[in-house]
Amino acid sequence: MHRWNRLIGMYVEECRLRGLSAGYVEGVAREADRLGAYLRRCRRPELSLEEVTMPILVEYVRGRTSFKAKATVYGVVSKLKGIGRFLSMHGVWISDAARWIRGPKLDSRSHLPRRIGEERMRKLWEAAATGRQGYSRSLCLAVLATLYGTGLRRGELVRLVVGDWDSQERILRIDGRKTGRGRNSAVPEMVVRCMEHYLVARQNHLMKLGRMEEDALFVNLHGQRLSPGAISRAIGRLADRAGVGKITLHMFRHSCASELIEAGLSLPEVQAVLGHQCIGTTMRYLSISDPRRHEAVARHPLNDILELEGVAS
Repeated sequence: MHRWNRLIGMYVEECRLRGLSAGYVEGVAREADRLGAYLRRCRRPELSLEEVTMPILVEYVRGRTSFKAKATVYGVVSKLKGIGRFLSMHGVWISDAARWIRGPKLDSRSHLPRRIGEERMRKLWEAAATGRQGYSRSLCLAVLATLYGTGLRRGELVRLVVGDWDSQERILRIDGRKTGRGRNSAVPEMVVRCMEHYLVARQNHLMKLGRMEEDALFVNLHGQRLSPGAISRAIGRLADRAGVGKITLHMFRHSCASELIEAGLSLPEVQAVLGHQCIGTTMRYLSISDPRRHEAVARHPLNDILELEGVAS
């Protein structure tokens, strides 16, 4: 399948030149590798690229997405269609075998973002503040403040380096690996205080370990960059200790977005904070946080009727 690898390499490079995000390009490459492995072990060992048909691709999608969410199915089908268009444009496929494969219809309104309520958030902060003393406590508070105060994605948090924190301007420089565009995120006072306290603890911690060359912003007890899994597990343990049920890292992002909208920020402003490419993604948060909706309900004539009838009392 050397020919397959060469063609897919060309397609991945084309995606990169089109300015697609690094995360999406990596996803295309992984999906192409899976499809290539499937074709190699297909029922017909002599199968050539020209002989790949729609039923073969449908069978691949069925096995690849069994018991997966609709969003996963949609992503697989979307990437296959891109590969199919590329192969047909280069004359490998006379007829695009992936063109008529249909993925499931997705409605962003069917899955509302889950936010962390005020009481649960308060318990999380109390559990973090009363945790173990020393470096671990400072690290936990800094991570919690950064997640809640800036709405960073997990990958963005993990990839931060010390140079990304500008103490003078009070901003975090966020890479653009997922969206293809970096951004500067202004941080609230809460994040500033937690970050400055943590940086002192980090400096002392790395000096003791003799690992001053480490440039990762958030480092573990061994002086190494925190891994995505380690952060998720730490938040899970914190939630257990606080007794607030299951908390995921992305729920901090949802909470940040919805509370910014409730505070009166416009959708474009919230879009810039979160780094969304499309404002339609940001609009999802109107379903769970629209201050005008609450104001309208407060002015509903029913309230006056209830007061006149003495029902409210």
